[in-house]
Amino acid sequence: MRDERTIKLLAASRKINTMRKLIMIFALIGALVASWNYLTLQKKLSGVLASDPRNEGISVFVHFEWFVNPSIIVFDIRDVQSDKSPLDVSIVLLQLSESLKDNEYHRVVLSFKGRQKFMLEGSYFKETGMEYGIQNPVYTLRSLSQNVYKLDGSQAFSTWTGGFIGVLGKQMEDLTEFHKQWYINELATGS
Repeated sequence: MRDERTIKLLAASRKINTMRKLIMIFALIGALVASWNYLTLQKKLSGVLASDPRNEGISVFVHFEWFVNPSIIVFDIRDVQSDKSPLDVSIVLLQLSESLKDNEYHRVVLSFKGRQKFMLEGSYFKETGMEYGIQNPVYTLRSLSQNVYKLDGSQAFSTWTGGFIGVLGKQMEDLTEFHKQWYINELATGS
């Protein structure tokens, strides 16, 4: 009877030790994944945000998709203060693309508070990073919306042709609408 009880206690003790080891392994894996995301992406974004006083009041979290897919990054706006414009948010995105220009990504998902809204092709994101500081940011920004895609892969906004003034006006309307759909409407309603 006593031996049977001892055997059961030893078996239970082994199960507990195995569970502890598994918990430790999963915690270590989680810490490694979080560190990898931070060192590869968020640290660079934090540097971008701190390097330009115009970025103060814009809160963004950037990470790999599902935290483990390095071919897709998620640019997740968390908050934008009321004194910030869509231009300010766009500049943060361009500054991040510049800091990541040496990397290849399949796409960049644009989110607001964890909800995916749009995406950019990775090649376009890289191109904006290569051009940042060389190309006039107004040109890059006015053509941004025509490079934005819905999550199903269809183009979110039109590509305009025609006279310069007419095209510029439509591109700026699309850029404004893009920002409204991305985060402004939800910020305005508090949802």
